[in-house]
Amino acid sequence: MKCDHIHTADPDVKATEQVCEECAKTGDPWVQLRVCKVCGHVGCCDSSINRHARAHFHETGHAIMGPADPATGHGVWLWCYEDDAYVTRDGDPG
Repeated sequence: MKCDHIHTADPDVKATEQVCEECAKTGDPWVQLRVCKVCGHVGCCDSSINRHARAHFHETGHAIMGPADPATGHGVWLWCYEDDAYVTRDGDPG
């Protein structure tokens, strides 16, 4: 299945911070960080207690995200929350 949301992603969007601001405010830990490839919001991953990256999707409809940490490889993979699947930059399943 081809992802119809990939066109909303900006390949140049990178994380400006290496912190989940929402978790930092409450003192909660996070496992890894994800960056919204539409607007650059950084939130914690689904393995984290609060799942702020997913919450950002539900609040904004921004479906495409990727790893925020350069060590895990910006642009190596993307996730579409709407399709619940890894996707490539051309929208093919990843």
